[in-house]
Amino acid sequence: MNLVDVFSEFKAGKNIDRPTMVRVLEDVFRTLIRKKYGSDENFDVIVNTQKGDLELWRVREIVPDGEVTDDRSQISISEALAIDEDYEIGEECYEQLFLEHFGRRAIMAARQTLISRIMELEKDEIYRKYSERVGELVLGEVHQILKREILIIDDVTGTELVLPRQETIRGDYFRKGDMVRGVIKEVEMRNNNPVVIVSRTANLFLEKLLEQEVPEIEDGLIVVRNIVRIPGDRAKVAVESYDDRIDPVGACVGMKGSRIHGIVRELHNENIDIINFTNNVSLYIQRALTPARVSTINLDMEKRQANVFLEPDQVSLAIGKGGTNIKLASRLTEFEIDVYRNNDEIEIDDVLLEEFTDEIEDWIIEELKGIGCDSARSVLNLSWEEIARRTELEEETAKELLRILAAEFE
Repeated sequence: MNLVDVFSEFKAGKNIDRPTMVRVLEDVFRTLIRKKYGSDENFDVIVNTQKGDLELWRVREIVPDGEVTDDRSQISISEALAIDEDYEIGEECYEQLFLEHFGRRAIMAARQTLISRIMELEKDEIYRKYSERVGELVLGEVHQILKREILIIDDVTGTELVLPRQETIRGDYFRKGDMVRGVIKEVEMRNNNPVVIVSRTANLFLEKLLEQEVPEIEDGLIVVRNIVRIPGDRAKVAVESYDDRIDPVGACVGMKGSRIHGIVRELHNENIDIINFTNNVSLYIQRALTPARVSTINLDMEKRQANVFLEPDQVSLAIGKGGTNIKLASRLTEFEIDVYRNNDEIEIDDVLLEEFTDEIEDWIIEELKGIGCDSARSVLNLSWEEIARRTELEEETAKELLRILAAEFE
């Protein structure tokens, strides 16, 4: 059972600096010496980090026979001559020790101590290395799928990473062997073991994907001012250019959407609105409510409140499916946004689609809201051909829908 072999394996497999390796090995062998000889004062431990081996030397002063007063620091001339014929009284005697001298049990204990220290060093190194990498993109292979988390092997270092279920995007479905991208969110210690947490829902994940796809962001010509997300559903990104010649929105979207499409695919068709940041609050809110077209805005700067007025056909676009658009716009601008229709008369002369639930099925109403129609008039402004084209409704259903809505006003 050779401790040097353990060291060689350790040296080959672990990325730990040389002075630390030397310190650990010296400490382990000095402990071994103390247990056998009671002290390590007159011993030299020489570690060769290049070859992965070491030498142990016992150093004692040579004294005449019968004058040895301390076995630890002195050796008689006759014993010294047995080691080397050239030794003389008064010199220092160097005696090389070998692991066999310590006995099998002591070597086994030292080996276990060495392995234990190596593992501790490795844990410390993983914690330190990944703590410095928090916020970086990481690519890994799915190793194991558990109920609450997915274990991933880092493609570069081979370290095990943890992707908790709550950090996955709706629609994420992984199988063993799949490659997964995420952002390093944090590193924590659990039962004295470092655990690297990876996230796909963090805003930083989207920011890093943009940085990877848009060279201008990486070069610092375009800066991401803010990101808000409902992961897997919708996101809004405010960008600003430090170069007047660069359109930040156009640069992020790319020619025919070439840059943004890859990110959208990675995020399972998450709808990403890229908007131009501005210090003009009114204009910023207007842009944040994309794709709706805003007519007027009344601001209360003290209460951080904005009353936004839109044409009736723009209201549902501003609110978005399930209120996602207005919710994200509020978070992006840090203003509480309330939406109002422009013309009260139109509102009185119109009927919300919810009023027709006794005649029109809920899923059809949801389809219509999805294309920006939340009232009877907004639907009647469309032909049955356009309704069928923009929704999943069949021709007959679209015609019947228009008949029901028109009858209300007749």
